[in-house]
Amino acid sequence: MIAHIGRNARPFLYGQEAAAVAQVLEAGQYGHSDVTEEFERRVAGFLGVPDAVAVASGTAALHTALLAAGVGPGKEVIVPSMTFCATVQAVLAVGATPRFVDIESGTLCVNDQLVMEAVGNATAAVVPVLFGGRAVDLATVQGELDGRGVVVIEDAAHAFGSRNGPRRVGATGALTCFSFGPVKNLTCGQGGMVIPRTPEEAGTIRRLRLLGVVQSQSERANITTYRLDGFGLRYQLSGINAAIGLVQLDRFTTTEDTRRRLWRAYREALAPLDGVTLVDVDVDHTVPHLCQVRVPHRDQVFADLRARDIGVGVHYPPNHLQPAFAAWRRSLPATEQAGEEILSLPFHQHLTEQHIEHVASALGQVLKSAG
Repeated sequence: MIAHIGRNARPFLYGQEAAAVAQVLEAGQYGHSDVTEEFERRVAGFLGVPDAVAVASGTAALHTALLAAGVGPGKEVIVPSMTFCATVQAVLAVGATPRFVDIESGTLCVNDQLVMEAVGNATAAVVPVLFGGRAVDLATVQGELDGRGVVVIEDAAHAFGSRNGPRRVGATGALTCFSFGPVKNLTCGQGGMVIPRTPEEAGTIRRLRLLGVVQSQSERANITTYRLDGFGLRYQLSGINAAIGLVQLDRFTTTEDTRRRLWRAYREALAPLDGVTLVDVDVDHTVPHLCQVRVPHRDQVFADLRARDIGVGVHYPPNHLQPAFAAWRRSLPATEQAGEEILSLPFHQHLTEQHIEHVASALGQVLKSAG
């Protein structure tokens, strides 16, 4: 029992990934390769978009997306404080300033009103975080944002496979960034993806991920030199990582069904508990990445559950309260309250309904003693 509930998140592999990696190694396709490009094509087909550009991580995806959108020094980027610090670090990496905004208490996501209240003359981009996998719909203000030259860059690190209406996240017209880290809905071991809006944007991101080199790897094999088109980074996704991602993509229907089933099992098991509020992920449209509750006496509950070898976590301490980001601190009441109450329960595909019942029972016992 403890082996599965003792960790908040665990990578999940289907069993074919090792053979796929071995095949890549045997072929000598260690770095960016045909396997990487096949993964890009397959992801684009899955999402129903013209193109997808693989990069080394979700943070790399955000960094290159901001650069491709022309965001830089002197500009502000609207970003929720309730996110992993990588979102904010990507903004700082391009020389821009984060403008922290509050969240909806029920979803831990931004909404159109909160975004538009923060838009100013220096605003260059909005980075909505699709928290827990839930899509954020800014369609009602998209026209106004376009008119003011503000680009929407979705941080969809949690949201691969989720839907916004009938379309998958990534296919709704925003510049979208995915993470394929170890415990994400789809893992490459480590990796990320940018869904560009135009062919020109795709070309820019491809040059950025390869140190500014214009020619592709196959083109460079047939010439005696190459041309740089400006600044770039070493952000390619290796064939080794792409091979893992291809296996995961083949089994993604199983992944999304399993994660929804487990989240619904938590919803049922937690329903009788007083003082527990389940954070809404809109499970019918979401491939959940987290299962979070809001509880009183959170720090005590956290410690008591950890003492029982139940791997609870906190996603995330608000960024605007971090010392590193103190220069941009402002009052965000909903975020600050959530930061004191949220608790992430063990959530990964190794769990069973019996594990979930055990976690819910332990949470109920701990809450009674904490009260």
